[in-house]
Amino acid sequence: MSKEFSGIVKAWEFTVKKATAKKRAKKNIIFATMSVAHVDDDLDTPGEVYYAEKVLNNGDIYTGQWSDNCPNGHGKYLWSDGCMYVGDWVKGKTMGKGKFSWPSGATYEGKFKNGYMDGEGTYTGCSNDTYRGSWVINMKHGKGTRDYVNGDHYEGDWRRGQPDGQGRYQWINGNQYIGQWRNGKMNGNGTMIWANGNRYDGSWEDGFPKGNGTFRWADGSFYVGIWSKDSREQSGTYYPSSSRTGTFDWDPQDVYSNDLLACQISPGERISVYPSQKMVSWPCEGEFLQKQPIAKTPKGNKRNSVDGRLSNGDGYSWGSEADAGSNSVYSEQQRESSEGMRSFSTDDLDNSRGFTPHCIKIQPNKKPGTTISKGHKNYELMLNLQLGIRHSVGRPAPATSLDLRATAFDTKEKIWTKFPTEGSKHTPPHQSTEFKWKDYCPLVFRTLRKLFKVDPADYMISICGNDALRELSSPGKSGSFFYLTNDDKYMIKTLKKAEVKVLLGMLPAYYNHVRAFENTLVTKFFGLHCVKLNGPAQKKVRFVIMGNLFCTEYAIHRRFDLKGSSHGRVTEKPESQIDPTTTLKDLDLNFIFRLQKVWFQEFCRQVDRDCDFLEQERIMDYSLLVGVHFREVSGSGEPVTTEPRSSGVRTPTDQGGDVSTPRLSRADMDLLFDPSGWASIRLGINMPAKAELTVRRGDFEAQLVGEPTGQYYDVILFFGIIDILQNYDISKKLEHAYKAFQYDPTSISAVDPKQYSKRFRDFVLKVFAEDT
Repeated sequence: MSKEFSGIVKAWEFTVKKATAKKRAKKNIIFATMSVAHVDDDLDTPGEVYYAEKVLNNGDIYTGQWSDNCPNGHGKYLWSDGCMYVGDWVKGKTMGKGKFSWPSGATYEGKFKNGYMDGEGTYTGCSNDTYRGSWVINMKHGKGTRDYVNGDHYEGDWRRGQPDGQGRYQWINGNQYIGQWRNGKMNGNGTMIWANGNRYDGSWEDGFPKGNGTFRWADGSFYVGIWSKDSREQSGTYYPSSSRTGTFDWDPQDVYSNDLLACQISPGERISVYPSQKMVSWPCEGEFLQKQPIAKTPKGNKRNSVDGRLSNGDGYSWGSEADAGSNSVYSEQQRESSEGMRSFSTDDLDNSRGFTPHCIKIQPNKKPGTTISKGHKNYELMLNLQLGIRHSVGRPAPATSLDLRATAFDTKEKIWTKFPTEGSKHTPPHQSTEFKWKDYCPLVFRTLRKLFKVDPADYMISICGNDALRELSSPGKSGSFFYLTNDDKYMIKTLKKAEVKVLLGMLPAYYNHVRAFENTLVTKFFGLHCVKLNGPAQKKVRFVIMGNLFCTEYAIHRRFDLKGSSHGRVTEKPESQIDPTTTLKDLDLNFIFRLQKVWFQEFCRQVDRDCDFLEQERIMDYSLLVGVHFREVSGSGEPVTTEPRSSGVRTPTDQGGDVSTPRLSRADMDLLFDPSGWASIRLGINMPAKAELTVRRGDFEAQLVGEPTGQYYDVILFFGIIDILQNYDISKKLEHAYKAFQYDPTSISAVDPKQYSKRFRDFVLKVFAEDT
């Protein structure tokens, strides 16, 4: 019996069971008949792998291993336009090692994932422009080297397809730059060495020297100063070498107009079309998708793509309507009917394993706080604050270097200004009561605002504009009050005298830390002030201005304050009463957040750096504040899960061992087709991630992090370390001694900074994990 005939006989035995699926799958058949293999792929024996040759209606050809109606194993795909892929396939997707060739002669050889260049690989352009290194979703991302067609060479860090991080660029003319990069431009601290022996060491911004720097000549002469393309901001001193005599006619602006002209960054060769854009839909994908509940996207719900399956312009699309529906927002009726189609429900899963089921319900978003209008008890305090900020920020000041002297951090470095109601030589008349205004270390905070790239005019408009501040409904546990600017950019917190003392004491170390680590997660401080009200009480109100972590166009659906302790770390609210402004705690957390590999590695490094800094400053009781935005929420207010993955836990959609083809998340696809979205992503800001639902057993206090369920949500994350002004003083030592008698000493918040730091790190690195 021939092999072909044997396959037909075996397939006939499945005909009855597959009759319905066959009718649907016929719509997806895209093959033309060829004598080597039978055209009717519905007759494939499930799971059988064999060699096949297929010709598509559009002229494309596939030869290689075949299984379940699509390429599976090693195979070659030749497009009619001359593109070719040879390598590994998994369920119709390029996955593993492979080589993609373009008709122009360009090639990519390396790792593929879900059809994308992803992992270690080498791209060689038609003009020999070559990149060797790490890729993420078709973009150069991670460590890599590039040889440009004009002879230039770069080696170092890449991000979002551009040099970003630490790297070295060597021009063919012998010039080289070694230092920091951002978005493909020299940015940060770096050194430019010219072929003639001259060099510049210092700060850079957008490809040009900016800030403090030194220019040295080959003969030993040097110029030290503050650099800027604006000659009015340029200042410095020239020091000639002993060998140089006579007058020296040189202008620092010559560096911009002459020296840097020969240091242009090569744009490099662009990839004409990406391998992922050439992928097709195979019937095996259609069959899997038809098993999933299909729903339509509600009107008005704008989406660029569901999972990136857009038309590639070659006469076929990247997926069926079923595919698009599988990730769409569910209606309540469809959700109920789909639950009925499954062999068991989520509740069955939870109860069968001793878990406590957890329902997630998203309440409508609302702006937190109460607007401070006339008649509010703190209305005059708000006016005083705005008057003081306008005075402090608007006061003329000379250009400052980022290298501050020790005297700038002197705790006695403060300025008192009196604000009489009728006005004075330096202050305007106002309608509030008379008060005094104090600026602590004004030069330091002005430089911090410059370091954090805060525009003075925007800063004043946010805090002192026509819009009133908003007071949060209740003070925190510390007794402090919080105020938000109307545009949500800045948060103002009242401080105790002891907290001001802590901040001033740690200010030199804090300044050096945030300057050294651009991706630091610790709170950004922009100003420290005091208002002294006139009257018998002479009341003083001290406050700090900070960045608001949740200033974003995304609605924050859940927020968590995480310390790594368990005693008292739960919010006594039922799910129905939890709204987007509710701050949940450690024992309320029911997710593990999975970050992309490069981001997770950076996250781990930065958590270690920040915890080391806080431990050295004897700080404890800080938290990781996490805001979660669910990318898709149903009309009934429930987050929509993304396609499940195999995680060792059987899920309601993981039936009969049927494992779905891995796909990119909607967040990844949005970034791929809108690369400008990458620009807004920073560590802790606008971070696409997966949130895996977790569940706890009965004794949930003993289990800080629940067990993963394999149920995922596409989310955008915002996070940072807050409340960093509590040191381990006598009150905290007494609190520790008192509570340690009553509770498990490891479960309470008040512990030694070293122990607190270790516990915090261990917990955070369990809550966050790499998305594998």
